[in-house]
Amino acid sequence: TAGASSNSDSTTAVEFMEDNPNGGCHIYRNGYYRAGISVVEGILEVNIIQMMSIQTTESQAENSLVDFVVTCQGSLPTDVCTVVSDPTCQVSKSVVCDPIIVTDECLLTIRRAFEEPGTYCINITLGDDTSQALASALISVNGGEST
Repeated sequence: TAGASSNSDSTTAVEFMEDNPNGGCHIYRNGYYRAGISVVEGILEVNIIQMMSIQTTESQAENSLVDFVVTCQGSLPTDVCTVVSDPTCQVSKSVVCDPIIVTDECLLTIRRAFEEPGTYCINITLGDDTSQALASALISVNGGEST
């Protein structure tokens, strides 16, 4: 089906509709259009710059605590999610998400607990309302020590 119309500034817009084999239809419109676009910087890059084991007392010995020091470039994040997976990064073991407040420089420390020794894949995602950025690392946790 095709139809034509004109508006007050004498430009003509033509609409074409054609059948789609999947049961829908496509509409093609020719003419002049106006739209506003907002460009936001977003979080451009995330880096894990340090991993440190935290010494625990004997009463806390069942969990190994590791601090991840993370930096980012671009806009400041408002939340952080950590996914702990098997060494192939295929099977997720736990997901922890927390809101964060970063006021000046994107440098933060994320503390996570590991219930047993082993090798893990860590994905740390920093996000805000418009973007996300991810950093990954393999970590070996050995009863209070990590590499």
